[in-house]
Amino acid sequence: MLVQQYTRLQTVIANIPYSIMILLGAVIISLGSGFSLTGLIGATGYILYGIAGSAWTMIFICPYCAYYATRSCPCGYGMLSARMVRRGEGSCFSEKFRRHIPVLVPLWFIPVICGGIALWFSPSWVLAGALLVFSINSFVVLPLVSRKHSCSECPQKDDCPWMSVGIRKDNQRLTA
Repeated sequence: MLVQQYTRLQTVIANIPYSIMILLGAVIISLGSGFSLTGLIGATGYILYGIAGSAWTMIFICPYCAYYATRSCPCGYGMLSARMVRRGEGSCFSEKFRRHIPVLVPLWFIPVICGGIALWFSPSWVLAGALLVFSINSFVVLPLVSRKHSCSECPQKDDCPWMSVGIRKDNQRLTA
């Protein structure tokens, strides 16, 4: 099987939805606080959490991936991971993914919660619009790009917890 090698431009493009999520999340936290010092500190903390989340992935998940240390990783984490940690045992990728991905999940919900609370107390069309764009990007675009671009080409997709969402053990799709 021929494995795609991604260019730097393709890698940058693959990271755009995550970057938008982090930046919009910080904007929502700032907007929701009226750009107060507390809100700006919270927004900065959220950006740092987003960066730390990427590093966490590179340190604790990527070493177990088949794309570790290759240009076949669409987001480029595999190459960066190889500079930080040694390769792990590939057969436990699914276990590592399942164990460490919950660290990242709050990144999707912190801005929604902060923005929702702020909207409740002080309705704002700007904040509502930012929340809408954040939600579309984070809950639709980012997962779609991952599944259709990165995941569809992955040699570990059959063992991946992310790709197996909605699939039974006998590989039959679950229906609603």
